Amino acid sequence: MRKLTYFIACSIDGFIGDPEGDASAMISLVDEELLEFLRAEYPETVPTHGRRALGMDDLPNKRFDTIVQGRASYDLALKEGITSPYAHLREYVASRTLGESPDPNVEIIADDLVGRVRALKAEDSAYDVYLCGGAGLAGELVDEIDELVIKTYPIVQGSGMPMFASGFAITEFTLESVRALGNGVLVRTYSRKH
Repeated sequence: MRKLTYFIACSIDGFIGDPEGDASAMISLVDEELLEFLRAEYPETVPTHGRRALGMDDLPNKRFDTIVQGRASYDLALKEGITSPYAHLREYVASRTLGESPDPNVEIIADDLVGRVRALKAEDSAYDVYLCGGAGLAGELVDEIDELVIKTYPIVQGSGMPMFASGFAITEFTLESVRALGNGVLVRTYSRKH
């Protein structure tokens, strides 16, 4: 069974963006050490156009071959004219309103999101499934998430878009590792507690 991994950046106080979801406040903290970490361990989490700009286009996928992202996350790429932001992965966008996909590489999941994600997890593959966000999607899939990889940036936002937009429920995870980078970013990995 493949894992669904929520790989996300957030502030110290747990926000993945401002109230509208804009995460640009974290961009200034992306330095060479963080990029090297991504190159070495998670190159497929960098969008295709970013991989090209950073000279990472030739790097093989290490952890994921499939991405699931929400409509708001996908809209960020569409606003830039990019219809397949993760062309190096199988792309799925969860949206009840998008209708037809603007790109043949992107499949829209309009209904039975949990069932579709369970089917992706049941596929026979050496690679896992990357849950890109956002908060609403993560909230809908919280019971399917097997692993959290949280890049915590050394900023406090005070309010904003939470990591999970869902009702109150305790879900336990076990800390697997913590990596501290020189710029103050912590990368914490958790596994679902069974």
